[in-house]
Amino acid sequence: MNWTITQTEDVATCLSLRRTVFMEEQGVSLADEIDGRDEEALHVLATVDGKPLGCARILIAENVAAIGRVCVLKDARGTGLGAAIIMACLEIARQQPGLTRAKLGAQTHAMAFYEKLGFAAFGPVYDDAGIPHRDMDRAL
Repeated sequence: MNWTITQTEDVATCLSLRRTVFMEEQGVSLADEIDGRDEEALHVLATVDGKPLGCARILIAENVAAIGRVCVLKDARGTGLGAAIIMACLEIARQQPGLTRAKLGAQTHAMAFYEKLGFAAFGPVYDDAGIPHRDMDRAL
């Protein structure tokens, strides 16, 4: 699979992907998914032959890039696209002045995936939109 992953201003396409994965597949409510922070975020979009298949967003606070809303459509899972999206987020974060760490809230079933990408868990498990999560971080 040959994908293209770029920073994008096409928030509508990212929201459509997130709606499919988080709201339709995982049952996350609209109020939980649309948190009002998309305007301040950097957005990353993954496409194959122009077809959107995954996305993520990066929120910046002090020296930390908070990676979130990471999703890949069902048909593209298991291809390495999710890892490529995370690596692209890390590269974009490295280009932002003053950032030294990346952080994310991982769904607990996906923690091993993030560990393979250099993230380490910290803090307790918590509920986010009815799904157990745990914070993870790594150096940039």
